[in-house]
Amino acid sequence: MPQYRARVTVTLRPSILDPQGKAVLHAAEGLGFDGVQSVRVGKVADLNLDAATLSEAVCLAQDLGQKLLANPVMEDFSVDVVEL
Repeated sequence: MPQYRARVTVTLRPSILDPQGKAVLHAAEGLGFDGVQSVRVGKVADLNLDAATLSEAVCLAQDLGQKLLANPVMEDFSVDVVEL
């Protein structure tokens, strides 16, 4: 069975405040990185999947994102899948 690598990227929705992003922005400014305008902090999950087809692997990764990795009230997610 073919193997795939999926990357699920989870980010806070734009309307949700991001205190961790604000802390990173403040720290960046303190270190002299004046060009940074804003920071949003998210999370990434890299998955190795066994699936019969690319579309099956995408569906599996999307299901994991929706049911396990992202909080649908506060977060959005995107999925990228490549065959190994």
